[in-house]
Amino acid sequence: MKTLFVVVVLLLAGIAGLGFYQGWFHFSTTSADDKSSATITVDQDKIHADEQKAKDEMQGFRQAAKEKTAEWADKAKEREHRP
Repeated sequence: MKTLFVVVVLLLAGIAGLGFYQGWFHFSTTSADDKSSATITVDQDKIHADEQKAKDEMQGFRQAAKEKTAEWADKAKEREHRP
């Protein structure tokens, strides 16, 4: 159970780090009259844009893999038909 907790915490920390790196989250602080406040802003438009970009790239990888597989299958069929 302890290992699962550690894995979940590390996963959340990794997602948060990636989010800050990609610009999905912004953290800001303000201080006035001996009072401090912190704000975390989530840029949902940026998240959705990056999500769509990732989907498009995966589509490209999928298409390239299908083409390569078809090419290998054609070569294998040619070898079978040779006397």
